[in-house]
Amino acid sequence: MSMQSVPLRQVPGNSFVHRLWAGTKLLIVLALGVMTWVLPSWPALGLVAAIVVLTAIVAGIPLGAIPRPPWWFWGLIIAGGVLNVVFGPAALIVYLRAVTLGLVLVASSILVIWTTPMAEIAPAIATLMRPLRIFRMPVDEWAVAIALCLRGLPLLIEEMRLLRAAHRLRPSAPARSGHPAAEMGVVDMITAAMSSALRRSAEMAEAITARGGTGRLTAYPSRPGRMDAVALLVIGIACAAAITLTLVL
Repeated sequence: MSMQSVPLRQVPGNSFVHRLWAGTKLLIVLALGVMTWVLPSWPALGLVAAIVVLTAIVAGIPLGAIPRPPWWFWGLIIAGGVLNVVFGPAALIVYLRAVTLGLVLVASSILVIWTTPMAEIAPAIATLMRPLRIFRMPVDEWAVAIALCLRGLPLLIEEMRLLRAAHRLRPSAPARSGHPAAEMGVVDMITAAMSSALRRSAEMAEAITARGGTGRLTAYPSRPGRMDAVALLVIGIACAAAITLTLVL
């Protein structure tokens, strides 16, 4: 995974986007995702892309933080487009819409992580899922699990990068030479990464237990404010405009 930066880390800042409640950002991503999934038109996709770009500019996201996918990622997209050309222009347009939808949704999700401290994710998710407590569902446990997964992904990505760098430094040997360098493959790196992830998760569990358990992770005082209401109103108006424009066209 040849990326010069790890995308799942917070970018420090004090912009309007950074000060929004984490739950508001999650609701905005959910609303944009549902709208583009139900109505994947070019106006809707263009609106979401414009919102992502403008939000990144307002948040002051530097260009160096933008991940750079490897060449085979773009190669697979181009290969998929070539295959869809065989089925006609309509299939190609549907394919391009699907690819654009995926890229835009991934970009909006990463933007939330860039502008939100990980400590605010679990309380926000627990607050948004509070109605499910009526059905006696483990809302706090779900929120903690989601937050810890988001927190652990950058560590796992970094671990894979270190393992791959160490693999490149090993001496090369023919595949059937019996040398230990020839036996190190992708499966071995994945196994080593999983072992490291288990070790890190055990250490994180001990730290959480020492600090009072998972309940403290969801008890962080965070509530929406006026800026959140304004942001949700603007997104609602923009979504309504995109849907109206799509139906008119």
